[in-house]
Amino acid sequence: MIINTFSYLWSTTAINAISELVRNGYNTFEVPISSPHCWPDEISSSERSEILAKLNENSARIRSLNAGGYDINLASPAAGMRRKSIEHIASVIDLAVAWDVPEVVISPGTRRPMISPPLEKVYEWMYESLDDLIPLAKRAGKRLLFENTPYCFAPTIGELADIVGTVDDDALKIVYDVANAAYIGEDPVSGLRSHHRSVALMHISDTGTETWGHDPIGTGVIDWHGLGAAVQETIGVDNVVLEIIREKNTLEEFAKAMRDLSEKGWNLGQ
Repeated sequence: MIINTFSYLWSTTAINAISELVRNGYNTFEVPISSPHCWPDEISSSERSEILAKLNENSARIRSLNAGGYDINLASPAAGMRRKSIEHIASVIDLAVAWDVPEVVISPGTRRPMISPPLEKVYEWMYESLDDLIPLAKRAGKRLLFENTPYCFAPTIGELADIVGTVDDDALKIVYDVANAAYIGEDPVSGLRSHHRSVALMHISDTGTETWGHDPIGTGVIDWHGLGAAVQETIGVDNVVLEIIREKNTLEEFAKAMRDLSEKGWNLGQ
């Protein structure tokens, strides 16, 4: 299983977090792009090489870099903002090249909640951004993954699968976040089963429906038995990212999550 370093966002750098996690038995990771945890402009070429050497020394691998979605908007009405968003994601792709990371997580974009622009225009702006981004990713040998988030203009797995189908290029797939799905009232089990061919990765954590969370296993509304069976029959546990976010007692929370998943029938292969 892949471990997300989100819990270390404000406490340490990505490589220091990974080093601690490796000492505790984990070896594959997703890293959120956020300063000071990991920000491309703040990592020099020599530092990138040193970090890659440290990853290799520890037999650690970063599976995906999460470029984020709060500060950028591929569907912005402003062409300049779309360009800045593309430039940011391009910098993350460059970092992925330096660290031999195969996938970059991105957001489709956001839409103003008041006096919203027409949805067809929002899609048009997003596809225009993808026309630039997908060739960049392909030249770098990387894959882009759209994440379903409650604040984006296409928050459901069905909407994202439609976008992936329209683009029809293996360079664009989905990372399916089950807590995000459940929070907006979507059933993650049926969502995965219906659209697994478009899903490359899956984020797992629990949540309620009144408060959005990335909480410990079994504390919210997720059907973990059903989801485990669906994962085993579709994408496989090697494509699952544990994204429980807890700044305190992080290692204990991760270890407990592994035990809880095993008790709920997940075959973790470890």
